[in-house]
Amino acid sequence: MQSILSFLSLSALLIPVQSLYFYIDGTTPKCFFEELPKDTLVVGHYTAEEYDENKKEWAKHDGLNVFISVDEVFDNDHRVVSQKGSSAGRFTFSAADSGDHRICFTPSSTSGSTGWLSALHPMGGVKLTLDLAIGETSAIESTDKGKIQDIVRRVKDLNGRLQDIRREQVFQREREAEFRDQSESTNTRVVRWTMIQLVVLGITCAWQLSHLRSFFIKQKLT
Repeated sequence: MQSILSFLSLSALLIPVQSLYFYIDGTTPKCFFEELPKDTLVVGHYTAEEYDENKKEWAKHDGLNVFISVDEVFDNDHRVVSQKGSSAGRFTFSAADSGDHRICFTPSSTSGSTGWLSALHPMGGVKLTLDLAIGETSAIESTDKGKIQDIVRRVKDLNGRLQDIRREQVFQREREAEFRDQSESTNTRVVRWTMIQLVVLGITCAWQLSHLRSFFIKQKLT
């Protein structure tokens, strides 16, 4: 296994993206080395699996976690990555200087199965699949670009909805202003008509009183 990992580590300098899988005994860290030039971007995607006795196949488990560490061997094992993730995830780092980098994976499980503790078990240990993109940003950028485009599309949709809401608010304010003007105009007309009715009623009352007074005066004289 060490010879295979050494060969894959060497081929990583020639192939931008490499894939491999290996088995890990229990909580024993599994490490390999990568010699990286300065400012090299490395992105890794990993998937850890336990053997499912019921399904008779390797499968991811919610209780399976993986601790990932990356140390700069040339700089007194300075740690640049210390990350605990679930059974599948991603890690990223950039080489601050040229030299060997030690990449280690340490699993832990709460599945209750004892088989994962040892790869000597017929279907034991943890199977870890690793995809590394080393010194090549095209695949990484394409993934990030897709995510950015999706975010841009969502932002545009939100902006479109916001514009619709603003137009609706303007329309509602215009309708409210129109309704307010109509209400004020109606109230003004009602008050004016009431005043006219009061004036007419007052004139009518005055005329009737004057007529009654004249009638009573005439009756008294006769």
